[in-house]
Amino acid sequence: MIALGLEGSANKLGVGVILHPPKGGPAQILANVRHTFVSPPGEGFLPKDTAKHHRTWVVRLVRHALTEAEVTVDDVDCLCYTKGPGMGAPLQSVAVLARMLSLLWDKELVGVNHCVGHIEMGREITGAQNPVVLYVSGGNTQVIAYACQRYRIFGEALDIAVGNCLDRFARTLNISNDPAPGYNIEQLAKGGKHLLDLPYTVKGMDCSFSGILASIDVSAARLQQDPTGWKDEVTGQVMTREDLCFSLQETVFAMLVEITERAMAHVGSSQVLIVGGVGCNERLQEMMGMMAKTRGGSVYATDERFCIDNGIMIAHAGLLAFRTGLTTPLEHSTCTQRFRTDEVVVKWRA
Repeated sequence: MIALGLEGSANKLGVGVILHPPKGGPAQILANVRHTFVSPPGEGFLPKDTAKHHRTWVVRLVRHALTEAEVTVDDVDCLCYTKGPGMGAPLQSVAVLARMLSLLWDKELVGVNHCVGHIEMGREITGAQNPVVLYVSGGNTQVIAYACQRYRIFGEALDIAVGNCLDRFARTLNISNDPAPGYNIEQLAKGGKHLLDLPYTVKGMDCSFSGILASIDVSAARLQQDPTGWKDEVTGQVMTREDLCFSLQETVFAMLVEITERAMAHVGSSQVLIVGGVGCNERLQEMMGMMAKTRGGSVYATDERFCIDNGIMIAHAGLLAFRTGLTTPLEHSTCTQRFRTDEVVVKWRA
């Protein structure tokens, strides 16, 4: 069976084509194309501008994906689109196209939870069997484990997501958004040497990132007043932009490792799967790996093709649902900004 997936919940517009072999076996990725709306340095991406970008590019991406996959419309069994969560206007742009193609091509629609798409694609690519999942992106931060046909949320961000924290600090430092603000912070952090003491806020299984962002924004303002660097009152070290990025990463990632380890202990799992755009960060993978090693466990992660929002994950999760008989009637093919991971009945897993 073949599915075409459409993803556009934020600034990444993705179209993917996937094949599930009739006799089982690994899924075959036939096409995975993407185009990103990049805003100027120091600015975020506004919903209206992002939606306009998606409307401008989506038709040519669909054509490109079908050509790359070497399939025709007749070969496609279902159309899968991101139902939510995400930004309202971009989601709506993609949902409208999905409905149009469904009517034009006479194909079934499948609305997909964005978070479940990340999880299922991560499981498929890495081969992780029943891991604790750390889902980290610009809009979501969740620690998840599977039980009784639901992806149960054990812990999450109480305010802003960890990716949003990193992105907003990139704007504070006026760092480029190309290819992504979080990636550019990661590169700067590799040059950092001194750790600034920042608020560390873990409350049970949940995290809070707004306080640490406010604190490091104050430090960034001091640095902008004196670009040569200022001395940390605690250590006496001269702090630089690289040190601030390093300090932010080390602190927020330590928080994520802590709550993930607690979830592993609770469910008795030795596997961690990191998904979402922030999951590309090599330092996060390294820190998680050190924790898992002490527990005799292992860490699974993917590269930017699958960590960052993409259409193939929507196609894969949608096709899993479609094979169990789940479809989305045209009159219910809406989108929503709030669609929790644990709302989805995962009928394709035992």
